Amino acid sequence: MLFDLDGTLVHHVNPRVLQMLEFLDDCSHRGGRLVARFRLARRSRLNTQTAPKLLVHRAIHKVRRKSVDQMLVPCQTMRNVLERLRSEGVLLGVVSNGLGRGYGHDVLETFDLKKYFHAAVFREDVTRGKPWPDSILTALDGIGRDVRRNDVIWYIGDQRKDIGAALAASQASGHTVRPFALGARAALGAVEGLLSPSQIMWTPADFERTVSAAFEPNWIEHALIDPLPAPLL
Repeated sequence: MLFDLDGTLVHHVNPRVLQMLEFLDDCSHRGGRLVARFRLARRSRLNTQTAPKLLVHRAIHKVRRKSVDQMLVPCQTMRNVLERLRSEGVLLGVVSNGLGRGYGHDVLETFDLKKYFHAAVFREDVTRGKPWPDSILTALDGIGRDVRRNDVIWYIGDQRKDIGAALAASQASGHTVRPFALGARAALGAVEGLLSPSQIMWTPADFERTVSAAFEPNWIEHALIDPLPAPLL
């Protein structure tokens, strides 16, 4: 199972900060698409893969003056979910459009979340961030074993780009990556992607109940998918 970070596992003390960061990230994505064709042509000629510059992301974190424990609070309900999944032997990963260095890795360390994850992929680890599938595919490659045909992969995030990335990862990998929308913004992406209403979680508690139900013996009677194959959800 893969998780988004900001707005999913941790919440900003000031929600407007998260909204601003997501807006700037979206702007960065749109701007990148405008020049992508020119960069692609250049890379094709040079046959090289250059690391992303991530100027917007680096500028945001450079001006950040507060420590992560002053800016963020961990979601206890999602921590309960992580504990349950780990106890069931499910392999876990975190996928974020934020920078790992100077932010994401600090968040995992500060709130004692690192211990849950076999893979952690941040913006500097891939050429293209969400809604491209690259970060999800990279997480699956680093999860600890090869993905099997009967594995069920869940991904939960709180933004439309999370839903788009999961759907794109399904197409790119040939494995079903089942997105779960957390909150209203992601729900819009779920509607656009024609997902089942059962994949829309309005609160973390909804997702906790869904995860718990997945391990119940009679879950197949009301399942979203086929019977759950462990250890990768």
